[in-house]
Amino acid sequence: MKMTVCNIAKSRLEIIDINITKDNTTWFEDISENRGIQMLTDFEDCLLISEYNYNYPFLIYDVTRKNIDCNIHKALELKELHI
Repeated sequence: MKMTVCNIAKSRLEIIDINITKDNTTWFEDISENRGIQMLTDFEDCLLISEYNYNYPFLIYDVTRKNIDCNIHKALELKELHI
């Protein structure tokens, strides 16, 4: 499926072709507990961070779910570090 994402490294929006499956995605359902992260998805050695809002998902290079242990707080820190 085609998805518009915020590519932080390029400082622009871009369209990627991604298949979101149970093998490459971790879903988080408790909004109050996870501070708004909806899902973390691995995409070509990058991490896609999607939140429960209308913002575009953030694409961060050279990081995977395994690198951050699927930790929501580490994902948020990583996002803030790159913005």
